[in-house]
Amino acid sequence: MKEILNRLFEHDKLSRAEAKEVLMNIGAGVYNEVQITAFTTAFNMRPLTLEELQGFRDALLTLCVKVDLQGMSTMDIVGTGGDNKNTFNISTLSCLVVAGAGYKVTKHGSYGVSSAVGSSDVLIQLGYPFSNEQDVLLRQLEKANICFLHAPLFHPALKSVVPVRKQLGTKTFFNIMGPLVNPVQPTHQMYGTFSLELLRSYQYIMEQSGRKFSIVYALDGYDEISLTGDIKWVSNHSEKLLNPQHFNLQKINSQDLHGGETPEDAATIFLSVLENKATISQRNVVLANAGLAIHTIHPEKSLNDCVAEALESIESGNALLTLKKLLS
Repeated sequence: MKEILNRLFEHDKLSRAEAKEVLMNIGAGVYNEVQITAFTTAFNMRPLTLEELQGFRDALLTLCVKVDLQGMSTMDIVGTGGDNKNTFNISTLSCLVVAGAGYKVTKHGSYGVSSAVGSSDVLIQLGYPFSNEQDVLLRQLEKANICFLHAPLFHPALKSVVPVRKQLGTKTFFNIMGPLVNPVQPTHQMYGTFSLELLRSYQYIMEQSGRKFSIVYALDGYDEISLTGDIKWVSNHSEKLLNPQHFNLQKINSQDLHGGETPEDAATIFLSVLENKATISQRNVVLANAGLAIHTIHPEKSLNDCVAEALESIESGNALLTLKKLLS
């Protein structure tokens, strides 16, 4: 590690093979916490190269607990985090809305690091029991159209990294990696990134994967469709600059997206959206993200029709019922 760190401090770059080897060694417990901290923070000084991103991804997919969905098509909606916006749990809610609309969802997520409450935090508050047992996950998909893959259970080799990330309290390259290493590797994915540069790296990786994808970056810094301004969107089929009018929705203010400071706050907002009691802004931002996810599954449908499907999921009570089935 000393040689690797010296190279990084001199602004050298790692090859794909070197990046994979270092992360495999972290998983094997070869390095101590101080070394891991130094390695992690080195990448806060510059963006990851594409080769480094690919190498880290190779390692994490090699090390993760595997899940066989037996050919089932599923969707994941996930942001990188690290945008320091402290929004409510938009991606997780969007996943439930998509599941309520009749699509299978395998949501990958973890605790909040750079935001107050992550997807795992709010699900713990709601009483969801995490599992990495394939039979359990398949039953949840059959019963509720959705299951949640709590990242620490599926990436146990990285347990030494958890305290480092929590103590740092800032985005690290593990934020960047998280969306790319869903153990299921769903057939369809919708990503949010905190920078345009990262969007391009994700785009390249997903084009190589052959899977269906959408990647979004809000030009004012959000790692999801925020409806606070314009959004860069790339997919298998197109590249566009979208604005709230494309979703037939109104522009909203950033303060409308605040997620609170505690899991209790987050759970209150979470349930209000599913119960169709949230503010118009809270509901609409979920509709936009869920709508684009449905459009990713069915690009032949208009974006407005897909948003309408998401709205029906909430107004019919199906999205709330999905959560109840998941928790039962």
